[in-house]
Amino acid sequence: MKIIDLYIGKNFLKFFLLIIIIPVILFSFFQLLSELDSVGKGSYTLQDALLFIFLTSPKRFLDLAPITSLLAAIAALGRMADRFELVAMEASGISNPRISLSVLGTCGLIMVAFILSGEFIVPPMEQSARLMRAKALSSKGVTFTQKGFWAKRDDSFIHVTKLIGKSTAEGIDIFSFDGKGGLKNFLHAKTASISDRDMWILHDVTEKLVSGMDIKTRTVKELSLGPFLSRDQVTVLELPPESLSAKDLSDYIIALEKSGQNADSYRLALWRKVSQPLSTGAMAILALGFVMGSTRKVGAGLRMTIGSFIGIALYFFDQITMHVGLLLGLRPCVLAFIPFLFISTLAVIRLRSPA
Repeated sequence: MKIIDLYIGKNFLKFFLLIIIIPVILFSFFQLLSELDSVGKGSYTLQDALLFIFLTSPKRFLDLAPITSLLAAIAALGRMADRFELVAMEASGISNPRISLSVLGTCGLIMVAFILSGEFIVPPMEQSARLMRAKALSSKGVTFTQKGFWAKRDDSFIHVTKLIGKSTAEGIDIFSFDGKGGLKNFLHAKTASISDRDMWILHDVTEKLVSGMDIKTRTVKELSLGPFLSRDQVTVLELPPESLSAKDLSDYIIALEKSGQNADSYRLALWRKVSQPLSTGAMAILALGFVMGSTRKVGAGLRMTIGSFIGIALYFFDQITMHVGLLLGLRPCVLAFIPFLFISTLAVIRLRSPA
């Protein structure tokens, strides 16, 4: 059985790698066309756009894993069915569920690799890409560091540790200097919210007033800073939930909850780190319905065409479900598993009554 498992797994993996390259290149090309609109703004060049596409490509591999597992399983098992290898396996006493386990075993290894990539490889690359893009597109008065960024306003230097969403910041330090370059005021705020008029409202503020050798400290619950970065500039600096690791997502959720903002998009991204690998496995099982039983009489081209349409439809169903579910206020922990449950149900129905 180990030889058969290895044979099925090898075929599945080969087709998986061959198939996933095509949509990744296609989606990368579409993303490049979108990035061309930003070329020429600030110091953003074509080379920057190409580098951005390259660094964000691993995320596209993760997004396309479910539909690829469906097509790879159809191609690998369909080829085996056309060569009557599946018939030979069944004649030797190997059942369809056992063949399914062979496919799931290889798919499981792919899912583990993608889970680890989604935690340790994709987030740093995605964040580096967006930091590079933000540096090129932002105004010259903004300087980026490993932890947040610096901005200059009049005689003050402002450091923001983290931006959360489009209207929240965390860890704000402001250093104000007099005309002679001496520090006259230091201010630290735990969080800040950005109003519709681009006003920065600081919360839980600690202020130190420097007068010669004398330092006075006061605390203020709320303080208005005035505009120094607009919402449009903040949008450029914002990291989307999908580009964050599980730990970062948890930190963002806590920060948003503390500031009284809606954290559902971040919760959904966190739960999808669990549900998406499961959907990948369910897609592979769904493919068995295309090659078992009477479907073996269907040509390979027709199988792949049908599988492609179903895979694309399920991909758009997944995306639409996520966006509509957030608009309707559905619980993220439930919303994240709807595609998986739908695909699993479809796979069971397909296996029980193959066409």
